[in-house]
Amino acid sequence: MNETMSTYRLEAPAGEFNLTRLERVIYGPGKVAELKEEMGKRGLKRAVVVTTLGGFPILDQVTGALGPLCASVFTGVIQHVPRSTVDALQKEIERVDADSLISFGGGSPIDTCKVAIYGSLPARELVHIAIPTTLSAAEYTHAGGVTDETTRVKGGVWDPRVLPRTVINDPLLALETPDWLWVTTGMRALDHAIECAYAIRHQPISDVLAAKSISLMVEHLPASIRTQGDERVAHRGHCQFAAWYSIYGAMNTRFGLSHLLGHQIGPRWNVPHGVTSCITLPNAMRFMAGIAPQRFGPVAEGFGIPFDPEDPKPAALACADRTEAFIAQFDVPKTLKEAGVPHDEIGQIVAPITHELAHMGVVDRPLTEAEVLALLESCY
Repeated sequence: MNETMSTYRLEAPAGEFNLTRLERVIYGPGKVAELKEEMGKRGLKRAVVVTTLGGFPILDQVTGALGPLCASVFTGVIQHVPRSTVDALQKEIERVDADSLISFGGGSPIDTCKVAIYGSLPARELVHIAIPTTLSAAEYTHAGGVTDETTRVKGGVWDPRVLPRTVINDPLLALETPDWLWVTTGMRALDHAIECAYAIRHQPISDVLAAKSISLMVEHLPASIRTQGDERVAHRGHCQFAAWYSIYGAMNTRFGLSHLLGHQIGPRWNVPHGVTSCITLPNAMRFMAGIAPQRFGPVAEGFGIPFDPEDPKPAALACADRTEAFIAQFDVPKTLKEAGVPHDEIGQIVAPITHELAHMGVVDRPLTEAEVLALLESCY
């Protein structure tokens, strides 16, 4: 096209990127064995292992790696982090005089640790080391969700001091994760990457990482449940990198519509957040394709879809279709109905979602309650 006719304007990047307090990521098969050495480097002597995997032999690999540095194992973690479980963990921290927390498992133990650490500040700043076994990527953020058990509304804490200082990605441990959980948390990571890319606050760094995360997840997530042996380990290791890339810039960009829908759907009807992403992401993408199609470039790159910045909406909608097709190949719930959500109750979360959208400012314009309800209906 003649340059004088172009409506697309190239602009110089401007902004800032804030680095986190994450200091080290250790990755590779068998790397959990380095946990005791990592504790020693940090001068730590009394760790509480926080996990949902109590009673599973896999837990012995973590406690065994710690040896005498394991002061306690807390297995009272519950999905969506009810406030009472955080209170119980804080009591356990005081009981054993812990100097560190080792979160082992998915997003629930990781967030439980974050919220407990936040509650101990400023008197005690515990060091957090995360050993994830899912692809939720909660270990890379300094935000932790916690649910009010009375209202079933989820809130959260934000503080750089709750972020893990070290993450240990060991794909051998991830072999024990059930396929449904691995896949749905992989969809959560895909959700992170896509919503980082089309976020209002997106940045060049987050754009590059989002595109790479999407391409890695498309290549390796299906194979990570359909192969065996060393090949399966390798694919799971690449998926762990996809999860890392998906969220590294998230504390700068924040997320968007899909996440805020899932934020209320999850605790209200006890739907795992990985499952909510399977349901909400394609619908949120179609909505955003009408709002900000120009920000879908990295998403299109990740999927290998041609993207014309002068006419971006067709590619943006194609990205939503490709995402829906990618999710369709897995045996996961794809609608609110399949997830067991009663249709006559979906209106109950319209006001909280609308309020959170207004507060977070992640969509270019305010959404009405009617628009939020229409989105939920499209997810049903």
